[in-house]
Amino acid sequence: MAKLLEGKPLAEAIKEKIRLDVAGMSKKPVLASVIVGDNAGAASYAKSQAKVAESLGIVYQLHALGNDTTEVTLVDFIKKLNNDKDVNGIIVQMPLPAQIDAKKISQLIAPEKDVEGMHPANMGKIVFEKSKVLPCTPAAVVELLNSTGVDLYGKEVVVVGHSEIVGKPVALLLLDKFATVTVCHIGTSKAGKLEEHVKKAEVLIVAVGRAGLIKGDWVKDGAIVIDVGINRVADKIVGDVEFEVAEKKASYITPVPGGVGPLTVTMLMRNLVELAK
Repeated sequence: MAKLLEGKPLAEAIKEKIRLDVAGMSKKPVLASVIVGDNAGAASYAKSQAKVAESLGIVYQLHALGNDTTEVTLVDFIKKLNNDKDVNGIIVQMPLPAQIDAKKISQLIAPEKDVEGMHPANMGKIVFEKSKVLPCTPAAVVELLNSTGVDLYGKEVVVVGHSEIVGKPVALLLLDKFATVTVCHIGTSKAGKLEEHVKKAEVLIVAVGRAGLIKGDWVKDGAIVIDVGINRVADKIVGDVEFEVAEKKASYITPVPGGVGPLTVTMLMRNLVELAK
């Protein structure tokens, strides 16, 4: 039976270090959060960010713009925040209304204020092992893996999902640890090879957003399983991996919810402190 990799205890330990960092600063770090339109998910995420920020002594500015905000208006607003010397970090809550190009907006945030670590300049630094600001979910995955104490050197790591937000950056971060990384995606699945790759994985990271995509009996005995997926099935939140079966085979596994999720906002705040420094 696998040991549960829970995010909350890890998040609390990292928060303690952030609190000490913030307490030692001459000026409290300021995070500007921009939310456009009415989206319950974005509003809920912003609320949890505000709560964590307050507990760490971080100033959280919420800027709520209407549903009818144009792309030009939002571009001007972000440029204003880029030039505001009091603001250390900027986050634009997703999703954005249909009239706004989300990719364009995220690339507009100044790299030195990019608290999510998603600007191409910060992503590029990952390749050269120089980035102190990492995308939040991949950083959370790495923290969970570090907490197991398992040396990833030479380990067979399989990442299922190749998004810019999780799959690609997490693969780069694990290459730095000299893991042997395979990235699977829809092409792998359509070629009928997904099961074959998953069965080889000593470390399996899944971030697709499809409930039960990875069958529990595909999981290699003793594997470490990090399930980033969050899916609502009936009245339950479940991951991308069939948990009940996988739990019997893995050595470590993240629960959903309660695994990666609690760490992501903490990583956001850690990035902010790095930017403020």
